Amino acid sequence: MANTLLKVSGLKVAYGGIKAVKGIDLEVNEGELISLIGSNGAGKTTTMKAVTGSLAFEGGDIEYLGKSIKGKGAWDLVKQGLAMVPEGRGVFTRMTITENLQMGAYIRNDKGIADDIERMFVIFPRLRERKDQLAGTMSGGEQQMLAMARALMSQPKVLLLDEPSMGLSPIMVDKIFEVVRDVSAQGVTILLVEQNAQRALQIADRGYVMDSGEITMTGSGKDLLTDPKVREAYLGH
Repeated sequence: MANTLLKVSGLKVAYGGIKAVKGIDLEVNEGELISLIGSNGAGKTTTMKAVTGSLAFEGGDIEYLGKSIKGKGAWDLVKQGLAMVPEGRGVFTRMTITENLQMGAYIRNDKGIADDIERMFVIFPRLRERKDQLAGTMSGGEQQMLAMARALMSQPKVLLLDEPSMGLSPIMVDKIFEVVRDVSAQGVTILLVEQNAQRALQIADRGYVMDSGEITMTGSGKDLLTDPKVREAYLGH
């Protein structure tokens, strides 16, 4: 029996009178890499914001570790192991790489922080090369790696990634997806929201397709990748 870490049931979110999310269901089981794909404006990021407690929802429920998170703030959820890397990355630009990683561990008081920083440098060797550099001087791809590493420093049970390939060069996109796959292989459960449908489905165990605030299809990453409707709408062939 799969251990469901995150369960979204009948989720409805509206703001400014617009129904952005119209009653969706999705679940993320322990150890899975789940991709939520869809075009711009489909409601993917809104869903993520509701899951992380940064946006109130008007209907349905979100359960994390078997308990409703309705009304819980993002801070509470990070402490419980739900970490998000937002679209736009949000690194501390006037701090060094190492200081950013230390900030990622602010909820912890154990002795393993230095070891975990070292582990991040193994996963992201580029960060080691620049560890004393200010984050604001790094490229977009490097900042994305730092944002992911910083989120991993909180030792999350579930890592939420919102559009990690947005605005990156093709080489950096390759690298980011490689890292997402590697992090997943180490046992971190991941929910990936991504416009780059092909890349997101290639690495996903399961995928959900979102369109105009609704989930229109779900299946294994492989099945969705070869589905004619998905290919036509999101893969351009």
